[in-house]
Amino acid sequence: MTETQVTWLTQESYDRLKAELDQLIANRPVIAAEINERREEGDLKENGGYHAAREEQGQQEARIRQLQELLGTAKVGVAPTESGVALPGSVVTVYYGGDETDTETFLIATREEGARNSELETYSPSSPLGGALIDAKVGETREYNLPNGNTMKVTLVSAEPYRG
Repeated sequence: MTETQVTWLTQESYDRLKAELDQLIANRPVIAAEINERREEGDLKENGGYHAAREEQGQQEARIRQLQELLGTAKVGVAPTESGVALPGSVVTVYYGGDETDTETFLIATREEGARNSELETYSPSSPLGGALIDAKVGETREYNLPNGNTMKVTLVSAEPYRG
């Protein structure tokens, strides 16, 4: 059973990615025309301009597919306003394995959202740790799977709305 991966985005990020997608789609005829122009230049085996235009077209089509998939599964929301519950857009502090001195503070968001604050580590809501914490309340302990197959307990110490 496969589950569609949901991507959490702010309205601003969604709008920016949608504008990029629209621009790439609008540029399709320009790339097609360039390929046709280069094709007219003669022998395709030694036509660097033709091959470069085809390469560019392939990269743009791959980005179009990536953006269409991303935006098709995106959940657009606003940053949480509620404290005490771990939600996408929350800055959380946790401790691991029952050791209250082993704490970490990070943002639960997409990497793109977290890129605005390089000092704060970002965990995706779809990562094992981020997913385990979604909807957790302060004081609640959850478990998540580590890459080596073991599990780790994590306890939520605090959750505050991100004010980037």
